Amino acid sequence: MKKPYFKKRADDPEPLRGMVKRQIRFEEVDMLKIAWHGHYTSFFEDARIQLSDRYGIGYMDLYAHGILAPIKTVHVDFITPLRFKEEITIEGILHYSEASRINSEYIIRNKKGQTAATGYVVQMMLNPDFELFLTQPAFFKKFCDKWKAGKLL
Repeated sequence: MKKPYFKKRADDPEPLRGMVKRQIRFEEVDMLKIAWHGHYTSFFEDARIQLSDRYGIGYMDLYAHGILAPIKTVHVDFITPLRFKEEITIEGILHYSEASRINSEYIIRNKKGQTAATGYVVQMMLNPDFELFLTQPAFFKKFCDKWKAGKLL
């Protein structure tokens, strides 16, 4: 069993999950006829958008509340290659944190349900002057409070 990307504390709510299905496009493969490694972060982004928009915490929602969320860390573990026209499912998993950051994990599976890649992204929350919020901004804290109370749809 692989080591979890993010540690879960006993009182943390369960992670939020979302899925996106898509095909590997011709422009995403390299000379070896497999998906180029640089596109995997874009695959993660497909799931991140679906998941964050579903809960009202997408980039534009954050931006409207004076929160910038640039990426601090990206990590990808490649397991098996993906090929042109292959159908994939990307699962996005949002992990709870009381810090001023967003912890997202991703699992990419091929049509057979085999894990092709896993990874994670950490985004930091900054104000419009690009200064780190020392505590969660009010808009995001309200979301996390609902999450922890089990009041998210």
